Amino acid sequence: QVQLVESGGGLVQPGGSLRLSCVVSGVNLDYYAIAWFRQAPGKDREGVSSISSKEGRTYYADSVKGRFTISRDNAKKTVYLQMTSLKPEDTAVYYCAAGLSDLIALAAWVEDDYDYWGQGTQVTVSS
Repeated sequence: QVQLVESGGGLVQPGGSLRLSCVVSGVNLDYYAIAWFRQAPGKDREGVSSISSKEGRTYYADSVKGRFTISRDNAKKTVYLQMTSLKPEDTAVYYCAAGLSDLIALAAWVEDDYDYWGQGTQVTVSS
């Protein structure tokens, strides 16, 4: 059974930082790309960042470039999203998703490319 479990969300003040984690079980992470998506209230889900399987190529949406960093530790079966300089507009539920790496355009964040999804973790940026 494949599971993706996100953690690390919470309430943070503008300018603050959070690190999200996504623990993946049930698949060999070596073959899967991982992406982070987010969905703000009343808005469509959007891609935030992604990382390829073995080479670790990273991609970022323009809205988070320079503030967010994605990384992975395949031995720990975990992908991280380090978020800094957080803004109120970063408030959303954040989801991680896994898809077979060779089949995905990593900078496109097409939801149908990803086979497995986590349940999401809430990030709220507010003073």
